[in-house]
Amino acid sequence: MAPEAAKYPLVDAIRQSPPFDITHVPDDSWVKGKVIVITGAASGFGAGFLTRWAAAGAVVVAADINVAKGDQLVRDVQRNTGNSRLYFVHCDVTDWQSQVNLFREAVKLSPHGGIDVVVANAGIATSKGLFEDPKALDVTSPPPPDLSILNVNLTGVAYTAHLALWYLQRNPGSSAANPKCVPSETHRDRHLILMASIAGLVSLPGAALYNASKHAVVGLYRSLRSGSFVHGVRVNLICPYFIDTPLLSLMGRAILAGGRMGKVEDVVEAATRFAADPCVVGRAVSVGPKIKVKQDADGEWSLVEGEDKDAEQRAIWEIYLHDFEDSDVFQRRIVALYNRIVEIRGWTGWAQDLVAAVAYRLRSYWT
Repeated sequence: MAPEAAKYPLVDAIRQSPPFDITHVPDDSWVKGKVIVITGAASGFGAGFLTRWAAAGAVVVAADINVAKGDQLVRDVQRNTGNSRLYFVHCDVTDWQSQVNLFREAVKLSPHGGIDVVVANAGIATSKGLFEDPKALDVTSPPPPDLSILNVNLTGVAYTAHLALWYLQRNPGSSAANPKCVPSETHRDRHLILMASIAGLVSLPGAALYNASKHAVVGLYRSLRSGSFVHGVRVNLICPYFIDTPLLSLMGRAILAGGRMGKVEDVVEAATRFAADPCVVGRAVSVGPKIKVKQDADGEWSLVEGEDKDAEQRAIWEIYLHDFEDSDVFQRRIVALYNRIVEIRGWTGWAQDLVAAVAYRLRSYWT
């Protein structure tokens, strides 16, 4: 048997918090006074976030492309919660300037001139035609595929994340992300929540572009969480299963017939645990239907039917738990070899490569 590979934990290096404690429920009051920006806030998850966090006393800037629905929702939540510090801002997430205007307006509306939490929630699930089944491409001017899903779910999220990273690290009076912080003493921090999907973890048949967009968001999260600590920003991810929202199509509901869908309230619960607890850094969860399960001695979970005192009800499951606990020894050795090449060549090699680079650009210019 080959010897066990050496472990090179990176958890401390990237400031990642310990595995998410599903049983720990933070106090909703921990979001009181935080300035939270939510895209896609007029319905579904966004509306759920707005409603819960408004009731807890947060300052919420709700953004959506649907002005009538978004504005009415904010008015209703204001009336129901008594929280007057709720605002609606029109935003088309596919338009860069529209998102710039959103963040600038949020800063103006903020009591302290900054943003504490950004939730990149806007998304769509359908487009014109099926990407996997091209039509009429034999005509003189074949139509391009409808990429609106990528425009909203990928480009829109990238715009939101990019702006969030700028504004969060400039949040006055905020504390840098720290998994060892004391929550009661760290009321305001810098937090980005990315919303992906179960389609970012597995491939759903007949949904190539949706799958691609959500896989991209997962990739964005896995990249950002390993470097955002440099700017004191914590990044967390939520991947909902099939949830009973307007985003779920009739076809999707038909396919799920006989099974179970998740509830918006459980997704809101997961996001609230992230938003309220500043100690949760670089973690991801999947949220599905609430089921009764039991864990065996080997750590495997099984579905429980009937009564069992050792069973528990769960809808939230952590994913990507151990990515940074054990970095691959092969990758580490290869990178070490590449670095050694740089050391051997030294400044002479650097100067030669720099001259060659300038010469290449000059040749490209003149030719």
